[in-house]
Amino acid sequence: MADSSFDVVSKIDSMEVENAVNQARKEVEQRYDFKGVGADVSLSGESIQVKANTEERANAVLDVLQSKFIKRGLSLKALDTGEPYASGKEYRIDAKLKEGIDQATAKQLNKLIRDEAPKGVKSQIQGDELRVSSKSRDDLQDTIALLKGADVDVALQFVNFR
Repeated sequence: MADSSFDVVSKIDSMEVENAVNQARKEVEQRYDFKGVGADVSLSGESIQVKANTEERANAVLDVLQSKFIKRGLSLKALDTGEPYASGKEYRIDAKLKEGIDQATAKQLNKLIRDEAPKGVKSQIQGDELRVSSKSRDDLQDTIALLKGADVDVALQFVNFR
């Protein structure tokens, strides 16, 4: 019998991100506490920019954006937010979207699988993803549960289970 396998990836759905940003923008425009404070959230490529006239309001707009991310099923680990900074008369927060598993995180996951997963499970790094294989599908299910509980700073998805 051939080995079963799955891939560990970190990808984000760009349409869901766009929808979350648009919903956050609409809520900021509608809310009474954001009227006349120059509050705005915008998406350009792989970065999201939050603007407001005070640091507290900028953080409040960021909270609205994060709540929309959660409602749309997006992980906050995919959002790398910076600190508020002054730009002229307004405060801005830049947030980058993180996609892909970097080498250090892949090595950390590889080591975790070697140390704590069932014995027959093998893993290898393939670019920005990790392929995990075993003869037993049950061992792979246990490995998925192990990786879901792992403390890593990227959002993990498990695809191509065969």
